[in-house]
Amino acid sequence: MNALSPLAMLGGRVLISFMFIMSGFQKLVGIEGTQGYMEMMGVPGILIYPTILVEILGGLAVLVGFQARIGALLLAGFCVVSGVIFHFDPSDQMQMISLFKNFAIAGGFLFIVAMGPGKLSIEGRKG
Repeated sequence: MNALSPLAMLGGRVLISFMFIMSGFQKLVGIEGTQGYMEMMGVPGILIYPTILVEILGGLAVLVGFQARIGALLLAGFCVVSGVIFHFDPSDQMQMISLFKNFAIAGGFLFIVAMGPGKLSIEGRKG
């Protein structure tokens, strides 16, 4: 099983980071629409800029395994905060499922915080 661990960690980093990298770029392209949605939910629209940075830079850090623990910690926090703000609605089962998915993704990021990015990463190549 130990022989599969580096591949599993790489696969996990790819799968968990891809969504945030793509989401950050989509927000960048459609910035006005995302700002409007954020403001409709009571979040200041100016926060779109740090959101895009966290998603893209944090996602890339996790993907390549450079400063992955920092990127994963930021994205874990982002998942919890955005989940509560945008999905906490106990009267709507689908929104609660989305909230719990955000929490589960945050849990995955916390594994990266705890274990590091693995051998198949920039940090892993340094030793």
